[in-house]
Amino acid sequence: MTFRCEAPLLQGWLVRLEPLSRRHAADLAVAAEENRGTYEFTWVPRAEKVGQYIDEQLAREETGRLLPYAQVSLATGRAVGATAYWEPRCWRSDDQLDAVEVGFTWLSGSAQGTGINAEAKLLLFRHAFEVWDVSRVDLKTDARNSRSRAAIQSVGARFEGVLRNWSRSWAPGEEGRLRDSAIFSITAEEWPECRARLEERVARFAGRPRSLVEAAEEG
Repeated sequence: MTFRCEAPLLQGWLVRLEPLSRRHAADLAVAAEENRGTYEFTWVPRAEKVGQYIDEQLAREETGRLLPYAQVSLATGRAVGATAYWEPRCWRSDDQLDAVEVGFTWLSGSAQGTGINAEAKLLLFRHAFEVWDVSRVDLKTDARNSRSRAAIQSVGARFEGVLRNWSRSWAPGEEGRLRDSAIFSITAEEWPECRARLEERVARFAGRPRSLVEAAEEG
């Protein structure tokens, strides 16, 4: 694959997605410890291991398989979580991206339910479909993770099924074990409807009546 993804800064009304770096470590260490009860099946580092976590994500970035982001709350200016593009795939030609996953996502307890997750997904999906021109964006989670599955469906992704023993488990105490993964996706044909729903949802959280397109054009 010769197509090389680059991670641009993506900004909305509630969140700014910045390419992950060591400068986000202090904020993420605080965010990761807020409410660990929400991370039962998700890889979220302990505060003392955030530096190692960032280094591991940046090492994955060097392979071309991951583009990691810090999620920065515009209300506070602090990083409140992370997300990423993952596993870019070129099926038709070496210079056309056909599909990419959005994953490695987590948010601090106080940032959950604030619209940040919805807007981050909107920004990531929009860039994938409208700049990279992908045919598909997919998301996956531990099949047991009902909270994550509900969050994925809430941003418009469709459930496709469960793949058994599909990837490593991130659940505490399950090191070295495999998990069943629930797979979701959005296709290019579904994107316009999904985008409209996400824009409306984000606008409600932000108290703004306009679409992100209008806001971006004004900026």
